[in-house]
Amino acid sequence: MEHRSQADRDAVTVEIGFAVLTGSLLAGVAFVTVCAPALLPGPGGGVGPGLLVAATVVAALVFVGRVVDVLWRFGRRATEREVGGRAPILPDQPSQPGRTSPDS
Repeated sequence: MEHRSQADRDAVTVEIGFAVLTGSLLAGVAFVTVCAPALLPGPGGGVGPGLLVAATVVAALVFVGRVVDVLWRFGRRATEREVGGRAPILPDQPSQPGRTSPDS
């Protein structure tokens, strides 16, 4: 079994906290977004049980998706560092705002 340093354990803890926090926020936004049309004034007002179930399912999927995405990316970065892999080469950034390439 591999021994992790305190910095590694702290990094994992922070990443898990970030994943859960952002997942919760996005799930809340998704829940409200699905329920929002029912809150508008009009015929048949009110949030029905079917809409609450749908909003809950969407929120749960968004939460799980966000947590998995954040932790998957963190795990890949950590593995690349351990193996000595190189970070992906990103395209050149524009030298000035509004330019499409450094040669523009």
